[in-house]
Amino acid sequence: MLDPSMIAASRQRRGRTGVVTRTYAGGFSLIEVLVGLLLFSLGILGLVGMQASMTETQTVSKVRTDASYLANELIGIMWTDIGNLGNYTTTGCATYARCADWQAKLSAQLPQGTLQELTPDTSANATAGDIKITIKWTMPNGASHQYTTTANVRRA
Repeated sequence: MLDPSMIAASRQRRGRTGVVTRTYAGGFSLIEVLVGLLLFSLGILGLVGMQASMTETQTVSKVRTDASYLANELIGIMWTDIGNLGNYTTTGCATYARCADWQAKLSAQLPQGTLQELTPDTSANATAGDIKITIKWTMPNGASHQYTTTANVRRA
C-alpha cells in the first residue's frame, strides 16, 4: 500500500526560493486533447452538412435545366409540325403521336414530371401563334417546382 506522504511528496517541487510548491497538472493534457477532438468533430459535421446542401442544390439545378431543355424541344417539334399546331394542347397532347412521345420523354426524365399547361394561341391563324408551356415536377423530398416558357411559332 502506498504511503500518503509519498503521494503528497511526488506532487511537490522546490522553486528557486527553496519554497515547496504543489503542482496539479495531472490530466490537463487529456482535457486539451478532448477539446481539440470536439472542435475537429464540429468542423467535420459542418463540412458534411454543407456537402449535403450543395448536392441537393445541384440536383434541383440539373432538373430545372432538364425541364428548360424539354420545353425548348417541344417548341422545336411544334416548329417542324407547324401545320398541326391545333393538336398541341394540354388535353390533346396525349392523343397526338408526336406530342405523346414528348410527354413520355418528359415523364421519364423529370421526377413526377407532368405537362401542366400547353396553350397555343392560334385564334388569328391555324399555322401560327403564341405558345405557353408550363412543366411541373416534384423532387423526391416533396418540393414541387415548375418551369414556364413562352414562344412565338410562325411560318417563315
